[in-house]
Amino acid sequence: VQLQVYGGGLVQAGGSLRLSCAASGPAYRKARMGWFRQAPGKERELVASINWSGSSTAYADSVKGRFTTSRDNAKNTVYLQMNSLKPEDTAVYYCAAAPDYGIRGYLYWGQGTLVTVSS
Repeated sequence: VQLQVYGGGLVQAGGSLRLSCAASGPAYRKARMGWFRQAPGKERELVASINWSGSSTAYADSVKGRFTTSRDNAKNTVYLQMNSLKPEDTAVYYCAAAPDYGIRGYLYWGQGTLVTVSS
């Protein structure tokens, strides 16, 4: 699976951004997809994930109620809608694919995109 991330940038606190992750390769259709982020000096964390069909999602407590992930399998694209952004959401965001319904872990990674939230 090859992954290409789009949509980062600079936004004021309280604003919104949407990230997109375009996937290629047949393994995408059965992959669990995840959104990770890494802030300077911090470890990479999983903020959202979605199962292969889009019927099940999970979120980190820090973003629950503000971020929403979805996928359009007809377009081979996964989205992360980020609302009510806070300065602490500033990080490099990555999408990743866990093939075979997620049982083998996140094996494929897109390039990161920087999200900067100003106060």
